Amino acid sequence: MTLFHFGNCFALAYFPYFITYKCSGLSEYNAFWKCVQAGVTYLFVQLCKEFMKASVDVADLIGLNLVMSRNAGKGEYKIMVAALGWATAELIMSRCIPLWVGARGIEFDWKYIQMSIDSNISLVHYIVASAQVWMITRYDLYHTFRPAVLLLMFLSVYKAFVMETFVHLCSLGSWAALLARAVVTGLLALSTLALYVAVVNVHS
Repeated sequence: MTLFHFGNCFALAYFPYFITYKCSGLSEYNAFWKCVQAGVTYLFVQLCKEFMKASVDVADLIGLNLVMSRNAGKGEYKIMVAALGWATAELIMSRCIPLWVGARGIEFDWKYIQMSIDSNISLVHYIVASAQVWMITRYDLYHTFRPAVLLLMFLSVYKAFVMETFVHLCSLGSWAALLARAVVTGLLALSTLALYVAVVNVHS
């Protein structure tokens, strides 16, 4: 029965495309591969649109740099002030109302637990991003460290885009997606911490 239902849905979705191709005269011009090329172009354009949308996260790095430039003190102080303030504001703006309205409901829902865990992952992410910005903006940063810092910054900026694509392609559930995001963020955090320690030790 399931296979029969799938066949009906598949025919309903795709048969009109086949009819359009046959009845429009395109088949007489052997335009099949031209249609395929148009489809590939569409996929490329959509990927570029997603990539450009993901690039908006660069604004977070600019904002974190602005916050740190206004604070005097040691590097770790600047990093933690910027990260904690930024992450707290993001928590209030994006999760406070859903948690207040939804989590106070009568029925228990795991999505609010997931939302709370995700906010902790975001805190780690912003600490990592702040540390990366602090390192790359050091005027005395050794040129040997610069490529590694830039690579980590690139991964941090486009992490959400890569994770969203990975979750979609693998059809991961909400818990699996949350675990994947936690693991990737943790790996970025460990890599950034190792690089931060190296930079501080070299410049101390």
